[in-house]
Amino acid sequence: MAYDEGLAERIRERLGADPAVTEKRMFGGVAFLYEGNMAVGVTGDDLMVRVGPDASDAALARPGARVFDMTGRPMRGWVVVDGAAVAEDGTLGAWLDEGRAFAASLPPK
Repeated sequence: MAYDEGLAERIRERLGADPAVTEKRMFGGVAFLYEGNMAVGVTGDDLMVRVGPDASDAALARPGARVFDMTGRPMRGWVVVDGAAVAEDGTLGAWLDEGRAFAASLPPK
């Protein structure tokens, strides 16, 4: 499955200057890791965001967000955001900040 390279490039522009951020191809898409912990990614046309279990319910209440479920088993602490819902840079930035903040709360790998 191909992924939205335009969305990935927008993420690179926002996160690329941070030396703690690395990029890795995963899940047929691309993931962005903070100190080795996945923060966000692009799969298809959508944004995956690691928000953490405590923030899942609030994240799912936001426009365009849904449960992250690639295998038939929903992953608590992760959400998928419809690509159309992150068309605005401010909205995308808020999701990226949230994903990076959660990844930064974990021990580096």
